[in-house]
Amino acid sequence: MKRTGNLAIAVLGLFLAQVALAKVEATLDRYQAALGDTLSLTITVTENDENLADIDTAQVSRDFEILNKSTRSSTQIINGQRTHERQLILNITPLRTGSLSIGAFRSGNSSSAPLTIEVSEPVEIDPGAETVLFEAELDRESVYVQGQLILTLRLQQAVNLNQRSISELQLDDAFVLPLEQRSFQRNAGGRPWLVHEVRYAIFPEQSGTLRIPAQSFSAREGSRLRGRLVRMNTPALSVDVLPRPANYPLGATWLPARDLKIEEQWSSDPQQLTAGSSITRSIRLVAEGMQGAQLPPVASTPVDGIKLFPDQPVIGDSEIASGKRGVRTDSAALVATRAGSFTLPEIRIPWWDIEAEQLRYAVVPARTIDVTSSGSPALGNSAATKPSAPVSADQQRDPANPFWQWLAALCAIGWATTALLWWRARKPSQPDVAGHTDSPRLGKSYKSLLAACSANQANQARHWLQQWAGAINPALEGSALADVARQFDDELLTQEIALLDQQLYSANTGAWDGSVLALSVKRLHKSRKKGGKATNDLPPLYPGK
Repeated sequence: MKRTGNLAIAVLGLFLAQVALAKVEATLDRYQAALGDTLSLTITVTENDENLADIDTAQVSRDFEILNKSTRSSTQIINGQRTHERQLILNITPLRTGSLSIGAFRSGNSSSAPLTIEVSEPVEIDPGAETVLFEAELDRESVYVQGQLILTLRLQQAVNLNQRSISELQLDDAFVLPLEQRSFQRNAGGRPWLVHEVRYAIFPEQSGTLRIPAQSFSAREGSRLRGRLVRMNTPALSVDVLPRPANYPLGATWLPARDLKIEEQWSSDPQQLTAGSSITRSIRLVAEGMQGAQLPPVASTPVDGIKLFPDQPVIGDSEIASGKRGVRTDSAALVATRAGSFTLPEIRIPWWDIEAEQLRYAVVPARTIDVTSSGSPALGNSAATKPSAPVSADQQRDPANPFWQWLAALCAIGWATTALLWWRARKPSQPDVAGHTDSPRLGKSYKSLLAACSANQANQARHWLQQWAGAINPALEGSALADVARQFDDELLTQEIALLDQQLYSANTGAWDGSVLALSVKRLHKSRKKGGKATNDLPPLYPGK
């Protein structure tokens, strides 16, 4: 009976897990359009037993014309768990101007969030004018330093074009991230147009005026070889970059965002914690209009009676309709060393609402945890260890027992393997002496390092400094900051690395300023490019070895 009960519980748990994974999501490819534009509405169902045919789309026809429908599906298996995803894609065009709503779609017990789209008057295009238009557009007239600015390069064509080419955006004083490109149809001036948008998320690194140079476009009209060559340029743009407001808290990480949320998650119920046991607490920051690398670490405050064992943070980015969304998750294992009542203090993260021009706070309230006694001796300052396998009294007394002989042999093999791996790790890796061009990793690490310096995030600056150095010279991969400083042999960089080390490993150092480190890295990065050297020109990591 006990085995049957366990099986029933397992089956019920599997069923509940599948229900929990059920999800319906509706998204639009953009949330601003003109009358006559086409839009793509995607309804996604992630539940194996649901049928897309059951989803009622009649409500869409109230304000939109459905041009066509299509479906697609995909299956993923991650860590042995199978996820099946179905999508219904509707190409639609608005029937009127204004703020139009699309209600929730239901599938089983799940429903999507409602959508809202702003529809403007039709785009005015002179029917006798050019058949190809190329323009640049910014989503705002001013932006805060390290905040997000969206640049859209829009190509509109009423004729067939081949060999289309748009210049790549290059800015020295801003971090540039390409966004997903968009293509749709538009009816304007009495004829259909194909619209293609190339979009960038731009994060200015200093206040003042950010100048965006003219961007160019070229293509051939009609035939690939003999068609008319079309060349067009956008006008140069400029935008005011605002400094950090004076009323923003001193010493706090500067976070200009459209929205910022903080979430707390536990691996199990914290009120069930007993002395000597552990539980994992995760704090997740989600910021709209920021990168994950810009978000600060959220460290749990030590509490007497509870030990903290932090894990590596998980940092990532995703793309949403308004640009980038950064996510950072900091997790720590909490081990109660004794029974009692413990209060975890409030977590309070300041951020700047760029839409309301207002200081706000993301807050996790203080939480009191009642830890009960486990019935075993409370933990002291020693770490908890797993009990070893039981050994009989005869095995303990008899040194000639085969158990001990096998154990000694295994230990000897393990020691020899460890010594071999240590010896190999001491050997320097050979740099790539055959010339190579700058890799995407180098560009990403360089830009992420500058972003971390601009946000005054010492831990992130250390990580990306090591990544940047390793991308330039593979021999520096995973090296200490002191090795990086010695190999570059630059006085200013060495000085700033020493200050960074002091900030990371000394107590009561105050806030860290990454601006000087950013200047030294920029100078070294630019001098490397100007020298025309794509090969490794640094000395070996361990000279003479």
